[in-house]
Amino acid sequence: MSQHTFTVNGKQVTVDTDDKVRLLWVLRDLLGITGPKYGCGINVCKACTSHINGKAFNPCSVPVSAIGPDDEITTIEGIADPATGALHPMQEAWLEQDVAQCGYCQPGQIMAAIAKVKQARSEGREISDADFDEIRNICRCGTYSRIRDAVRTAAAKM
Repeated sequence: MSQHTFTVNGKQVTVDTDDKVRLLWVLRDLLGITGPKYGCGINVCKACTSHINGKAFNPCSVPVSAIGPDDEITTIEGIADPATGALHPMQEAWLEQDVAQCGYCQPGQIMAAIAKVKQARSEGREISDADFDEIRNICRCGTYSRIRDAVRTAAAKM
C-alpha cells in the first residue's frame, strides 16, 4: 500500500491504497464520490468521464499511481458553483433540454461536453459538428440529439 495525495473537487485528499488500483475505484470506493459511473473499465463507454487538470479523461483506465500531488481531478460533483451551489450551465441545459432518460451516462456526458466546449473556446471557435463527433461517450438510451441541443444551449451561456 502507498499513500497518494491529489486534489479532488477543490479539496486535497490522501488515500492509502495499492498503486495499481484504478482511480475510478479510489473515487467511488475510498472517497465516496459516485458521480463517475463504472460502465466498462477499459476506457470505451466513457461513463466515468471526469477532468484532470481541466481536460476530460477516464479514471477507469488510470492507475492511482499515475496521479500526482499537483493533479486536480474534477468530477460531476465539483462543477456547481462552490459559493452558491448554482448548477453549471451545462447541467442547467441538460435539465432545460430534458436530456436524461435512465441517467446512467449523464455525469460522463456532461463532463465530456464541458471539456469539449472549453477546448473549442480555447481555440477561438464555437463548438461544431466535428467536435460532437469526437465525443465518444455512449448513451444506451440514444438521447444523442438532445445531448447536442443541450451542449449548444450551454455553450452559448459559458
